[in-house]
Amino acid sequence: MIILCGTFIHFFFFHFIFFGHFTFTEKKSPIMVVTPSSVSELKVNDFNTLQILVDQKGKVFLSLDKQEDRIAVLQNMGEAYGIEFTPKEIKTFELLPTFGVPMNQMKHFLELEQNEQDQFMLSSGGIPIDSTNNQFKAWVRSAKNKNKDLEIAIKADASTPYPEIKRVMSSLQDIDENRFNLITSLKIVKN
Repeated sequence: MIILCGTFIHFFFFHFIFFGHFTFTEKKSPIMVVTPSSVSELKVNDFNTLQILVDQKGKVFLSLDKQEDRIAVLQNMGEAYGIEFTPKEIKTFELLPTFGVPMNQMKHFLELEQNEQDQFMLSSGGIPIDSTNNQFKAWVRSAKNKNKDLEIAIKADASTPYPEIKRVMSSLQDIDENRFNLITSLKIVKN
């Protein structure tokens, strides 16, 4: 596995868009992300992974593969934001393959039926990542505190503007998370 870190991250980002390929098992997600293609292939773990999805408009969503991690992370985020979750809400969150709503909307989100959750998530704006309310950093910190071995993988749509992806990478670097993978799709090159 190739790890990206340090001040050269932006150079490497472009390098991996064209030369690096990370495969990842697809999970059910309401977010459609068409990744850029590349010519080299490396496999990202299908376990112990926090996947960051960035759609075409820069909305950010997360996917944690371990259910026990999801429970602990939600409870930690609830404590941080003064929200107490019911056992039913915790169970609902535990089964979510992907999530991405502001914390002040999480309880309402968890009360919805699955098909309504997908639509709500898409209309919510994703997890806030702006400078005044960067809940994204809190989610990542909480996930890494729960599972120190967690690998981070960013999966962005091919048409997502670079400044949106840079914002995600900068937020990760702000919390000293300098090791992450960028997921692309395989590009076939004819000789």
